[in-house]
Amino acid sequence: MATNDKHRSYTVQVLSPERTEEALDVLCDSFYDYPVMRHVVGDVGDDYDGKLRTLIGFFLAARVLREEPMLAVIDEGRVVAVAILTTPGDKEAPPALAERREIVWGELGNAARERYEKLGQIWQQFTIPESHYHLNMIGVSRSHAGSGLGRLLLDAVHDLSRNAPDSSGVSLTTEDPANVSLYEYFGYEVVGNARFSPEYETWAFFRRDS
Repeated sequence: MATNDKHRSYTVQVLSPERTEEALDVLCDSFYDYPVMRHVVGDVGDDYDGKLRTLIGFFLAARVLREEPMLAVIDEGRVVAVAILTTPGDKEAPPALAERREIVWGELGNAARERYEKLGQIWQQFTIPESHYHLNMIGVSRSHAGSGLGRLLLDAVHDLSRNAPDSSGVSLTTEDPANVSLYEYFGYEVVGNARFSPEYETWAFFRRDS
């Protein structure tokens, strides 16, 4: 897939694990004030930037260790948009992932872990029973916001789904109310909604691929 912004052509490619740190930079930038991150990390003052990087770094490490794809848009050699995915089917988690998880929660603390695991329990209620792709995170650098790169990545994810014989579509969640109508516009249907704190709620979506 490709798109143009002021005569510039962008394409989506699979990012190699060696460029994970670049993907981490993009996701930390685009998710800096995202409700899940603020909720899980908590009120840690000046430590927020580092702890945010630890949390998102774990999400990326999970994809790398499971050998699942990271899709990226690269502009003049720089990663500017990223989508990370869980592929269809049940796969056993590698031992290194469990080790990494304990290190991460040791740094973020038990309270953060409890907040995240409670949120995970809510998401479990909205699990799609059919085999499908799950879009874990999709983010665009603020320097490239409004360039259509989010749509480009979504299209690439659904291309993967349509070409996979064991995928019925793509699921995702959002905790930003502004995203609800956006995903509906892109053809997703709300399959669940719940409040996970006095300030925040989550929506689960699914879009079927024919």
